[in-house]
Amino acid sequence: MSASNPRRAVVLLSGGLDSTTTLAVARDEGFEVYALTVAYGQRHAVELEAAGRVASALGAAEHTLVHVDLARFGGSALTGATSVPKDRRADAERHDIPVTYVPARNTVLLSLALAWGETLGTGDLFIGVNALDYSGYPDCRPEYIEAFERMANLATKGGVEGSMPVSVHAPLIGLTKAEIIKRGLDLGVDFGLTVSCYDPLPTGEACGRCDACALRIKGFAEAGVADPIPYHAGPSDLRR
Repeated sequence: MSASNPRRAVVLLSGGLDSTTTLAVARDEGFEVYALTVAYGQRHAVELEAAGRVASALGAAEHTLVHVDLARFGGSALTGATSVPKDRRADAERHDIPVTYVPARNTVLLSLALAWGETLGTGDLFIGVNALDYSGYPDCRPEYIEAFERMANLATKGGVEGSMPVSVHAPLIGLTKAEIIKRGLDLGVDFGLTVSCYDPLPTGEACGRCDACALRIKGFAEAGVADPIPYHAGPSDLRR
């Protein structure tokens, strides 16, 4: 497309560190970005406000909020009454899928992005999944992204006809959290606008103790820059 009619992309935007950096990457690659945020019944709904701030700050052409109540099914500490795990070391070796995994979440989110992309006339979808510094979620792996892309090209009009093939972009999938932070900073991201915590306080402060906080704290420490968000609990133990 010409400069007057730029390429469009749908970017899944949670308001967290990774999705914010992904939005900045898509914009840097020349896409006109359409940010999609999904309220799926997550307990950390404060991230929805963060997504709005990020979309505005990074110049999204449009920001859409869709409600899908995955809490109706339960099965996750992020959508139910199960306690969010705390005080687990960010670098601890883990082989289990944690209770913060939300069943089929990325499949649902990518499907919504796919649907919006079809109406916008684009098959370019961006998602901020990461396979290195992640919490063991099966839908953050390269194999999953590749499989969804294959499925999407079988399931859409443009994919079948070849007029609008689907490409699922996961630009952060092979980066460490520190590398993601550095990439975002290079692109002018204000991480003070973002929310990562799985169990924030009513005041909006990050708990400093959940897995998401641990990964974020470790990433900023390894990147050698200060994390601009406030924490309720002292996170020093999680940096080790």
